[in-house]
Amino acid sequence: MLTDPIADMLTRIRNGLRIRKEWVDVPDSRTKRSIAEVLKREGFIAGYKAFEAEGRGTIRVFLKYGPEGEEIIRYVQRVSKPGRRVYKGYQELKPILRGIGINIVSTPQGILSDAECREKQVGGEVLACVY
Repeated sequence: MLTDPIADMLTRIRNGLRIRKEWVDVPDSRTKRSIAEVLKREGFIAGYKAFEAEGRGTIRVFLKYGPEGEEIIRYVQRVSKPGRRVYKGYQELKPILRGIGINIVSTPQGILSDAECREKQVGGEVLACVY
């Protein structure tokens, strides 16, 4: 049993990028699918696919690299943790690296990027920071 499944997902992505894997598999959940959707919308991953493997749900996250093989995701960190939750209003969600990076935020309207939160004027729990 995992204490923090979101941190596990982010670590699998980070490790997959370091060894230049084409894709990584992550145990399925609605939250992880939403995080993968935000990463896809923002251009940090090539895509994802949910399927059944060995009797349990799995998400295959297809990693993305630049034209010369460089990592698109250079930094990924879990912000809010089970022992320390971090909440921010939409006014407090500032652009990361002048808009190059994103915060992934869990809001009442679903899991969104910080730019989408500012647009919809909704805040929430900051799950992760990616750039």
